[in-house]
Amino acid sequence: MWLKEKGTLMSFRLEGRFIFFATNNINKFNEARKVLAEYKIAVGMLRVKTFEIQSESLEEIAKASAIEASKKSNLPVIAEDAGLFIEALNGFPGPYAAYVYKAIGNKGILKLMENVENRKAKFQSAIAYCASERKSPFCFKGEVIGVITKEERRGNGGFGFDPIFAPLDGGGKTFAEMTVEEKNRYSHRAEALRKFAEWYKRKC
Repeated sequence: MWLKEKGTLMSFRLEGRFIFFATNNINKFNEARKVLAEYKIAVGMLRVKTFEIQSESLEEIAKASAIEASKKSNLPVIAEDAGLFIEALNGFPGPYAAYVYKAIGNKGILKLMENVENRKAKFQSAIAYCASERKSPFCFKGEVIGVITKEERRGNGGFGFDPIFAPLDGGGKTFAEMTVEEKNRYSHRAEALRKFAEWYKRKC
């Protein structure tokens, strides 16, 4: 089910295990849909504009987005924020990954990493669930350790910094060289979503 904000959203009651993912990123949505399907949780993509707060905390950013999306839609929603933390760059770009990607892209990161031997990096994800603006969101975190490759390696998938990040246990492939199913075995987002799904099936 797809909903797009046009001034206001109609609210309605949903039965069963059905939630909405507040995102404008179809790639994130497709990854989430496949993970949550493992737990028999249906998910719809909710295109709703939210103001992303400036914070060093992925968790706080995700929570704020979930609260605003739930308030605007009157629906149970999850929202996500993710960051890429590169050890040699003192954790840069961190929670500002989306802005940095728009500004300098993968080539910019690789330029910063020229002649740098330490390629260690990690992706982190925070998934926040909010069923009502009157209740505090629940948050679930995931992390994957990997390395920044020395060149972009694109396959048929991935987005953002995926072409330059290879998880340590991923057989040398970058996230972009993996199928969605492969990426979901290792990714920070899939780990956070599975933690959410296990909690959701117990509590809801």
